[in-house]
Amino acid sequence: MTGNQRSKVKGQGSKQPVTRREALGRLALASMAGAITFTPAEVANAVRSIREETQATQYKPKFFTAQEYATVTILGDLIIPRDARSGSASDAGVPQFMDFLMTDGTDQRRIAMRGGLAWLDRESRKRFSRDFRRLTSTQQKQILDDIAWPKRAKPEHSHGVAFFNSFRDLTASGFWSSKMGVTDLGYQGNVFVAEWKGCPQHVLDKLGVAG
Repeated sequence: MTGNQRSKVKGQGSKQPVTRREALGRLALASMAGAITFTPAEVANAVRSIREETQATQYKPKFFTAQEYATVTILGDLIIPRDARSGSASDAGVPQFMDFLMTDGTDQRRIAMRGGLAWLDRESRKRFSRDFRRLTSTQQKQILDDIAWPKRAKPEHSHGVAFFNSFRDLTASGFWSSKMGVTDLGYQGNVFVAEWKGCPQHVLDKLGVAG
């Protein structure tokens, strides 16, 4: 689930395929696993703070070094790239979101994040003699393909697997809690409805349930 490919995943009880972006959107609504985890309240607080801080000035990371922040930005955009439907993870402010969470995070979370980014650079130098952010997109995706699927990964990649899957969850949470992500989901809550006519038929058909 990396790069620009829109792989199709069958949803349970669904008559229509679920796109990669939709699958990640659902992931954002579920609880995250691994060391880099945050409560819904922490996520909401980070979103509010980032909006306030980025309105008037260009954001400067407080936790990440410049090199780490560049890697975070690239990695997030590989997970949620820009497409015809909406912008990328960085367009939605996900790197700023992560930096804020890490600034207020626990030592365990910081160590997990920083250690994962360091692992990514070590693996990149081992394979291609350059840090991850300096690789071509093809080389970057080669590494991610080896750690994106836990059941397929080699034992020696276990650290990278744990980091990437937590990072992917956090990217999804940051994107779909942003204004751009809410629009991408087609969320229509908090809107007054004069008359409730029930769930639209096309939605029922997609879910495979009867009205």
